Amino acid sequence: MLTKEQSDLLTQVSPGTAGGELIRRYWQPVGLSEEIPPGGAPVPVKVLGEELVLFRDDGGKPGLLGLHCSHRGADLSYGRLEDGGLRCIYHGWLYDVSGRCLEQPGEPAGSTFHERIRQTAYPCHEAAGAIFAYMGPGRAPVFPAYEFLNQPDERLHVNKVFHDCNYLQANEGNLDPVHLSYLHVIRQGAAEIAEMETLNSLTSRDIAPTIDVEETDFGLRIFAVRQSGENEHYVRVTNFIYPNLSAFSAAIPDGYSVNWHVPIDDTSHWKFMFNFSRGNPVNKEIMERLFFGEHLTPDRRFKQNKSNRYMQDREEMKTRSYIGLGGNFVLHDTMATEGQGLIQDRSEEHTASSDKAILAERVLLLRAVETVKSGDEAPHVIRSAEDNHLEHLGGMECVVPTSMDWKDFVHERIEEKRRAGLAGAVGGG
Repeated sequence: MLTKEQSDLLTQVSPGTAGGELIRRYWQPVGLSEEIPPGGAPVPVKVLGEELVLFRDDGGKPGLLGLHCSHRGADLSYGRLEDGGLRCIYHGWLYDVSGRCLEQPGEPAGSTFHERIRQTAYPCHEAAGAIFAYMGPGRAPVFPAYEFLNQPDERLHVNKVFHDCNYLQANEGNLDPVHLSYLHVIRQGAAEIAEMETLNSLTSRDIAPTIDVEETDFGLRIFAVRQSGENEHYVRVTNFIYPNLSAFSAAIPDGYSVNWHVPIDDTSHWKFMFNFSRGNPVNKEIMERLFFGEHLTPDRRFKQNKSNRYMQDREEMKTRSYIGLGGNFVLHDTMATEGQGLIQDRSEEHTASSDKAILAERVLLLRAVETVKSGDEAPHVIRSAEDNHLEHLGGMECVVPTSMDWKDFVHERIEEKRRAGLAGAVGGG
């Protein structure tokens, strides 16, 4: 368990907090590209406790500015997109994406006052259907070359869902192999993708996996090993990636999924979900129908939520799904992590041997917080192209004969993937 003081370090995210300063050292997704189409209205967003406005200027470049105009605090999300920036509709002050004030129409001719104004502004980068921002001090790090962020549109699906709880407990749910044997079990009729049925079968067959954890340059690699037959092991590999995302195998052939948990404030966050396949188009229609689409309100909150007890069906629990919420795995996780409270009280928990990955993740985060507090570089902050090779990162699953060492087998596959990625980078110039 964590003490209250340790939990506060990791869960408080507003400016000036230790946890918030850590997360600000990394690029973070702050919106979906589709939320700010060319010519579309600016969007008010709250990230890490800061009120901001996300917009696309009339040249198509994304920007993230402080929500309130530097003049007298008007809301810039109602502003006009024109003349190379975002213009406040109160007095016409115009800001570009870097926060420079370009015009102050009400000031006398020849005034240079606008040159002394700087609106809060964070650099943005658009990739994989999302807008990312760097909200930390100094020069932004190199944008990470994660495999899932460099896929053609047809091989990637991205969406986001609101969570009414702190970011940390939701990300820790990704690092928990045992919950797959309970929370997501579908008994019949709910899985529309064959791979989901396979996952259900394999995780239900052995409910007490052997869990192993190794520290890496990006965070943690987590192994869950289950008996899948008389002479076979089913090995599932999950990654914890500093400071608030996880990669894991899912119902996508030759690919994996990523959950990126971005704090809105201490008690709510957005889960950005990236699902990709290396060689085949992702069936976006099925993804939307199973997990999003009609399940969500227009502001991307689940229609099944705390206020209606997630519409849990106790009769369904007898015949179809273990938890009575149908086959929507994303909803399952939302219910489980929101149910822990707005901020889980970790001083009251009783962690077990099956929680070893979560305990290891907390150690790493506490260490990273202290590293930043001491003025040193946070782990897994990339500063050069030479260090931006991340082919060894990603979720995977495999079946390994019991006659083989499963860890050696997995490491060989990771190394093959790393070499292939490096060769592709060199070949591509």
